[in-house]
Amino acid sequence: MNLIVNYLIPFIIALGLLIVVHEYGHYLVARLCGVKVLRFSVGFGRSLFTKNIGKDQTEWVIAAIPFGGYVKMLDEREGPVEAHEAHRAFNRQSVWRRFAIVVAGPVANFLFAIAVYAGLFMYGLPEARPVLGAPLENSVAAQAGLRTGDTVRAVDGEAITTWQELRWRVLQSALQRHSIRLELQDERGHLRDATLDLRSFNADDVESDALQRVGLRLYRPMLDPIIGTVVRGSPAERAGLQPGDRVIAADGKPVDNWDALVAVVQARPETPMRLTIERDGIRSSVEVTPAAANDGQKRIGRMGAAPQVPAAHAERMTIRVQHGLGEALWKGLAKTGDIAVFSLKMLGKMLMGEVSWRHLSGPVTIADFAGQSAQMGWISYVTFLALISISLGVLNLLPIPLLDGGHLMYYVIEVVKGKPVSERVMELGQRVGLALLLVMMAFAFYNDLNRLLTG
Repeated sequence: MNLIVNYLIPFIIALGLLIVVHEYGHYLVARLCGVKVLRFSVGFGRSLFTKNIGKDQTEWVIAAIPFGGYVKMLDEREGPVEAHEAHRAFNRQSVWRRFAIVVAGPVANFLFAIAVYAGLFMYGLPEARPVLGAPLENSVAAQAGLRTGDTVRAVDGEAITTWQELRWRVLQSALQRHSIRLELQDERGHLRDATLDLRSFNADDVESDALQRVGLRLYRPMLDPIIGTVVRGSPAERAGLQPGDRVIAADGKPVDNWDALVAVVQARPETPMRLTIERDGIRSSVEVTPAAANDGQKRIGRMGAAPQVPAAHAERMTIRVQHGLGEALWKGLAKTGDIAVFSLKMLGKMLMGEVSWRHLSGPVTIADFAGQSAQMGWISYVTFLALISISLGVLNLLPIPLLDGGHLMYYVIEVVKGKPVSERVMELGQRVGLALLLVMMAFAFYNDLNRLLTG
């Protein structure tokens, strides 16, 4: 039951919403171009729900297999069309109208992501300031001379205000193996520059934290081992831990601070451990089995709890970033563009063999991320939706027959040649496209199964 509520339902909601967004883009532009739409289907296979709506009596369908959807338009290549409606057939439209109808699906996915990010930028989120902890010994950060308490003010001359912005800029540069220049401010307010040499960064393992791998660590003040929040559905919640609980000991060994508790939990993936806690002045014991998670090549434990942060620490270490409508839209557009370009670069590196295909994810991994993000709260979930929407838009723009990008490729050829691509070429293209998609799906399912079996 927990699997259905925590993972399957968030996954189905995410998939259904993003399919509707994508297909509605096709539908809306088709209607604007005067094309008759026969069916709008969410899913494939047997119909579970059907309703005819509008002057054209378009069929709105929810089908049994939720992995996709389609918009069926009037088309003389798929069946007879009455003479008085021939002008509304898709195949009778100009190449530019057909191009607009097809590209509208991916564009709708990008617009959805822009709207989500713009809304979050307007809402304002408390985020960690880019204050550095002690760099890892012999790391790139240590070699650059970074010190505890340094605040990163800019990367390559571009101002940043949050740790996430720093992480994103470092990851982008690391995958391109470009050195970056950091503008730093120390605890006394003195400014200086430092250069991170990322030319030797191994781009293959992108699932681990790029900042950690180059030695950059977020500064964390020493916190008491008091639980501040518990993730819904996590091992901590199942064990009965609550906000305000102070952890006294783990397996009988005293716990003096939150970092010590984290170290113990990370060392015990899927291994039961007994915590001694103090709640309302009364001591008791609970058994927690940390879930396993991958941190690069290392397997660590996580129990799904965050520390209680005193107000003084929170004010120093976090910042709430809010923007007006115009700036929020611009930043949403920029963030969507950055992620889309990053996705294309990753695909390119996979094709060139610079990044392993094991980073390709399928429905099981996406369902896992959907469940985890939903348990972390609505902000994490809608951010996940935006990210998947961008991925869906990028995937559909790839020049692979059967995908939107394949049709767009045909239309570009038609513009250049002055006539449509032949039926024979399109048939061969469909076979090649189907083969490519099956190979990608096989890799994705294999990676899902591998992640599932190895935690």
